[in-house]
Amino acid sequence: MRKVVVLTDHETATGFRLAGAEVVDTTPEQAQAALEKLITDGDYGLVAVDTGLIADPATATARIMRGRDLPILLPIPSLKDAFNPDTVDAKAYMGKLVRDTIGFDIKL
Repeated sequence: MRKVVVLTDHETATGFRLAGAEVVDTTPEQAQAALEKLITDGDYGLVAVDTGLIADPATATARIMRGRDLPILLPIPSLKDAFNPDTVDAKAYMGKLVRDTIGFDIKL
C-alpha cells in the first residue's frame, strides 16, 4: 500500500504532524529536490505540496513524472497566503478556500 506525505515548510509541518500525517519539511530552496526524491522513492501514492514552496508542482515535475501514474501531486494552499499583507481579510480567504473546495459557502 502506498503512503501519503505532505511537503511543507517547518512552521506548517507541526500542524500536519499533530493531525497524524507524515511530513517532509523543507525550505523553498530545497523544495524541488525534496519533491523529486519523494517521487522517485516510489513509496508514495499521494504527495500534498504546499504552494508556498512550489506554486505549481505538476509543471515543476513534468519531466520526472513523465510515464508515471503515481504519486498524485496535490497542491495545497500555503498557510502564509492567509496572512499575506495583500490578503487583508483572512476570513474571506478561508471562505474562498471552502467555497472552491466544496462548491458552496458555509455560514455559521
